[in-house]
Amino acid sequence: MRHHLLELKNKILKHKDGENRAELKSMRREIIAVTWPAFIELLMSTLFGMVDMIMVGQLSPASIAAVGLTHQPFMLLLAVFAAVNVGTTTIVAWNIGSGNSNRASTVTKQGLSINLLLGILISIFGVLTANFVVTFMGAEADTIHDATIYFQIVAAGLVFQAVTMCITAALRGAGETRIPMYYNIGSNLLNVFGNYVLIFGKLGFPQMGVAGAALSTTFSRIIACLLAMYVIYSGKTKISIRRSGSFRPDRKIIGQIFSIGIPSALEQFVIQGALIMFARTVSALGTTVFAAHQIGLNISGLTFSPSQAFGVAATTLIGQSLGANDEEKAEKFASIIYRMAILVACLMGGVFLLFSHQLARLYTDELIVAAMAGTVLKILALAQPGQSVQLCLSGALRGAGDTLYPLYACIFSMWIFRVGLSYVFVNIFGWGLNGAWIALLIDQYIRAGIIFFRFRSGKWKYVKLKKSGA
Repeated sequence: MRHHLLELKNKILKHKDGENRAELKSMRREIIAVTWPAFIELLMSTLFGMVDMIMVGQLSPASIAAVGLTHQPFMLLLAVFAAVNVGTTTIVAWNIGSGNSNRASTVTKQGLSINLLLGILISIFGVLTANFVVTFMGAEADTIHDATIYFQIVAAGLVFQAVTMCITAALRGAGETRIPMYYNIGSNLLNVFGNYVLIFGKLGFPQMGVAGAALSTTFSRIIACLLAMYVIYSGKTKISIRRSGSFRPDRKIIGQIFSIGIPSALEQFVIQGALIMFARTVSALGTTVFAAHQIGLNISGLTFSPSQAFGVAATTLIGQSLGANDEEKAEKFASIIYRMAILVACLMGGVFLLFSHQLARLYTDELIVAAMAGTVLKILALAQPGQSVQLCLSGALRGAGDTLYPLYACIFSMWIFRVGLSYVFVNIFGWGLNGAWIALLIDQYIRAGIIFFRFRSGKWKYVKLKKSGA
């Protein structure tokens, strides 16, 4: 009798083990299905951004610096929209998880209305303050004119980018990451073609240099906006603004969006503000050093793409799991995504260690600039595991609506370690550009530690109950 009971117990354990393996396999497939389009979109956007910089770099190191100086201020302006976009993604994911696609569409409409209004205001602000911004960023005499023109032209198109970003956020929350991949890749291809024509004066167009790059960027963003609007109006996706409620402000939804999104917007302000101060520290070292720094930052976008894509998957799948009130599944998704992200990050780090100098040489023929950029890329390679942990687990926390801890991590880590230590390493220790990037390395691991311990606490699983009023 005992023998039969043992056999029965073993059969049950084997059956459960088989079920667990099948579940893990199914979950990995879901993760990959959401991650790969987001990864391709982010990677291609980064690569096209690199091509932009390579094209501008054919003009002069001063042109690279002129465009580079505007990058962080633009990211600071775009941080305003994070309050809407993060809230929209999370609440859409919750509603899709609970089977309420109409409510998800209504949330999208509210997000679009807010972003359109904010986009108009931010575009006007950017055009009017361009000269002040680039001067504050430390533009020297050889860059200030081009940087101002570039900033004004690109700022004028921010309203279109704001609308596209909200639509992308909603589609990601619904798990439909392929669609943003298509329209974003298409607009970036158009941007590269426009750069070729307008920067260098091809096909009968005048040679416009840096201003041509700005015009091409703005025009491609208008096209992306029109394509994205068509997608969510067509009724062919889970999100459809045609079949949901009106655009009239819904105070409850707007309040819910901002309760989740405002900490993320503040996080982006903290990040971009810190990066501006970080850039100012480096720009004081001169145009040549800043050009090398900008090349390093531009290429570093390649390393962000996989971790950000896993972060998108974490936000979507954890949000949908919590929307279905399945906390156990949400935790399983987070753990699997976290391990996959670290593996990919280590592979990326190896590539950057091996090919840093070759990548830097794509941007410039100036050997000194390429050598400096190659060294900082090696430092960046060492930061990959920490960067991956903090990005993908921050995505998991956002899917749960737990957006305060990524904010706390950024305030503490970026301002004390990246900004503070970079100033000490560059100006007191005299370590130059390498010192600034060592501070970046330390910052990534401090942030990763804070986010990891919050995730391990498990408290994020119950934030939705407060935010949704459930």
